[in-house]
Amino acid sequence: MEQESNITQPVVSAASTGKPIIEVKNLQKGFDNVPVLRNLSLQLFENENLVVLGKSGSGKSVLIKCMVRLLMADSGSIHIFGKNVQEMNDRELAELRVKIGFLFQSGALYDSMTIKENLEFPLIRIKKHLSRKEIDEKIEEALKNVGLSDTINKMPSQLSGGMRKRASLARTIVVDPMIMLYDEPTTGLDPVTSDEISALINNVKKQYNTSSIIITHDIECAKATGDRVIMLNQGEVYLEGTIDQFEQSPDKLLQSFFKVRQTSSHIEQ
Repeated sequence: MEQESNITQPVVSAASTGKPIIEVKNLQKGFDNVPVLRNLSLQLFENENLVVLGKSGSGKSVLIKCMVRLLMADSGSIHIFGKNVQEMNDRELAELRVKIGFLFQSGALYDSMTIKENLEFPLIRIKKHLSRKEIDEKIEEALKNVGLSDTINKMPSQLSGGMRKRASLARTIVVDPMIMLYDEPTTGLDPVTSDEISALINNVKKQYNTSSIIITHDIECAKATGDRVIMLNQGEVYLEGTIDQFEQSPDKLLQSFFKVRQTSSHIEQ
């Protein structure tokens, strides 16, 4: 694959000075003999926001589903906290998933539960030692941190799309995850709400000391949140760098991607 950029070398950010907490090596995954991920390798370091950019079909969402073994990779390895995810038994996998917050593109709230009950459900299941008072305090804290204190007794249907996304984020952080995986966190949102979600991603990193992988095709989200950025193309790591390096790069594929996304952003407004 011909590349015209000099930003393919690993970028050392303030976070990426220690041992990686996620290390993916030579990952391959396909469906019906059609490859989606091709020999993909990357690392996530402690207290880092790593943005993974790419157009639809580049394998972004498949990547993070493989990380938590919602999908089983065909080959390669995924180590999280030094342990191989593909070799974990059911108990080990369940213990790992407790440490990982997964914000789905859809938000995935339970429509039949109030916002409080949506947050209460994972707390009771995961933090079994907490008292009723401690559960209530953690729910109130999580909702406050995403600016939704006054929605605690509302139903998801009573919230706007952006508020539902924030409520989903509150439900994810209420159990104190160490790693956050964001799957297209700003998709379907207006520009102002998208900016609010990006700000919340940074706030979660600061307040909860999380390390995050942010899957997106939203350039503005990448600019706002990314300490380091990887671009996928046809299931491979095509380029790695900072968002500033990406913007200044003469690489034709990268610049066409930026141009298309920025044009789309203007249309949405």
